Amino acid sequence: MAIPQSFLQELLARADVVDIVGRHVQLKKGGANFMGLCPFHGEKSPSFSVSPSKQFYHCFGCGKNGNVISFLMEHAGMSFIEAVKDLAQQYGLQVPEDDVSPQDRAKAAQMREQQATLTSVLEKAAMAYIKHLRGSERAIEYFKGRGLSGEIAKTFGLGYAPEGWRSLASVFPDYNDPLLVESGLVIAGEAGEENAAGEAKRYDRFRDRVMFPIRNVKGECIGFGGRVLGDEKPKYLNSPETPVFSKGRELYGLFEARTALREHGYALVTEGYMDVVALAQLGFANAVATLGTACTADHVQKLFRFTDSVVFSFDGDGAGRRAARKALDAALPFATDVRTVKFLFLPAEHDPDSYIREHGKEGFAAYVSKAVPLSRFLLEAAAEGCDLDTAEGRAHMASNARPLWSLLPDGALKRQLLAEIADRVLIDSRELLQLWQPASAGHKGNPKNSYKNNSGKRPPNKDYKPDHPEDSGDGHDMPDYAGYPPEHEADYASSEPYFPPPAMSAQRSGRPSGGVNRAPRRIAGRIMPASREDRVLRLLLTEPQSWDQLSTEEHHLLLTLPAPHGPLFVWLESQLHEHGPQPWAALREGLREHPHEKHAIAQIAQIPEGIECDWEEVRSILDQLVRLERQREMDELVPLVIKDPAARQRYQELLEANLKRS
Repeated sequence: MAIPQSFLQELLARADVVDIVGRHVQLKKGGANFMGLCPFHGEKSPSFSVSPSKQFYHCFGCGKNGNVISFLMEHAGMSFIEAVKDLAQQYGLQVPEDDVSPQDRAKAAQMREQQATLTSVLEKAAMAYIKHLRGSERAIEYFKGRGLSGEIAKTFGLGYAPEGWRSLASVFPDYNDPLLVESGLVIAGEAGEENAAGEAKRYDRFRDRVMFPIRNVKGECIGFGGRVLGDEKPKYLNSPETPVFSKGRELYGLFEARTALREHGYALVTEGYMDVVALAQLGFANAVATLGTACTADHVQKLFRFTDSVVFSFDGDGAGRRAARKALDAALPFATDVRTVKFLFLPAEHDPDSYIREHGKEGFAAYVSKAVPLSRFLLEAAAEGCDLDTAEGRAHMASNARPLWSLLPDGALKRQLLAEIADRVLIDSRELLQLWQPASAGHKGNPKNSYKNNSGKRPPNKDYKPDHPEDSGDGHDMPDYAGYPPEHEADYASSEPYFPPPAMSAQRSGRPSGGVNRAPRRIAGRIMPASREDRVLRLLLTEPQSWDQLSTEEHHLLLTLPAPHGPLFVWLESQLHEHGPQPWAALREGLREHPHEKHAIAQIAQIPEGIECDWEEVRSILDQLVRLERQREMDELVPLVIKDPAARQRYQELLEANLKRS
């Protein structure tokens, strides 16, 4: 759904960033602002500042900053739409839903009420299980035997479901309430299983099990996992699918791990509840677990809201390799150039808990650091069962690699993997791409325009004879061009027009064709000049899938640009969260009545016929805008660096980042 900009402005005017942030961070008044320990990285002295006048937060340590909506997105893992709706509910506002029929609106309201009711029922059961744990020596001894402390049990809300078929009857006055069945706490018997009084047979789903409440990213209880105290089967039992719980979307321990994910810099995905709790006990509170199912794309997408690095942990046996392969398939579409995915295979005799106990925290951390990168695991998966000493085996590997490689988003990683696959199968990378994408390998059938030849890196092979000579290296097929005007002449808030050279075209981009055929708008006999921000806007409106290739810093920069660009990028991000990448025709409909609709349409209209937006050009523009923004922040810090250590450290970080990026 498209949320009107006017509503967002009203919402931000009502919402108090100090109030919202203060619910998650202990803030103390410090001059005109409030200060606290940053929730996005570990620190001992407060460098996290919240400004009530600017309604903005900023950390001088890690650089995180934004408004109240971005805080909920970053800290609670909400999407843009979820954050807006959550804030609107807190401040008594109704998110405009003009494009929704009254029937759909009523249905959505009914669903929200049902979800709130179910979570309250589950919360009540969770409190009862915690109370039962205190009275069960067997359950307490079980947790102690696994090395868990009372503090970690409290953190995760661990409990115990006592023996007996209807123990929840003492918790809920009406044991026949349909909500108990709908929440998954109670099982209703089939027709014909009535008791002597003619009532439907009902009994507790969880009996004589230690209980692990499953929480969503808001901290609400949405389900349970229960484990037997002995060796009975099934060892683990999960809540069924309900209106509030879907095991294909939820991750155990994610709510508890939010802060640790940023402190450790990565998420460790394990296979069980006890792995997560035991790892948290032993110093790795950044662990989460899938809920008795293979890792899904929803799991991966949710994790990347909190961190840019994910490590999947599996047993080293055949079952673990198969589970890792499913995780690979789920992760590939999200493996952009700014994200890291690795695969950790433990020795057959160990799980994460036992490995740490035997080798210590440092030993486990060292083992994690040696996890297999996604690129290497993709090549191993493609080569599995293939004899690379034969032409047939190499052809088989190429066939296996094609669907995996195709799942990757466009970027440097995808190009490098194409070259590595080509090296393994002894085919020139351009020829391999032509085999895989015969219709789109290059413009006018010329594969040279897509990916550079990598054959110079391949060891000579007497059986290999290219159909065309090596590139001369003179670059005639890929014209270079000069950079941008000097940085000191520009300010990203209102940058000067930018004129790309005539030779620049889609041939340099190496990206699939997706240009929009529009006649250019001309003034005084030439194309209307475009600012840097407009160049970026044009590409993201015509190729919105490119949004996922940007870094978190670049996202924030674009979202906070002055109007019209910032509000348009905010709107585009909300569309991606709600609907995923859409063609321009669909985005055009969603733009109707947006305050900056005309500007977006004008930018599309100015794209010359037959010319596509150039990703390499946009990447250069983004690099420059980021450097300019860092320089602006450095200029603000100059008066503070002498007296404020945090400001001095932040200044040094910005300086080093700019040097590294240039």
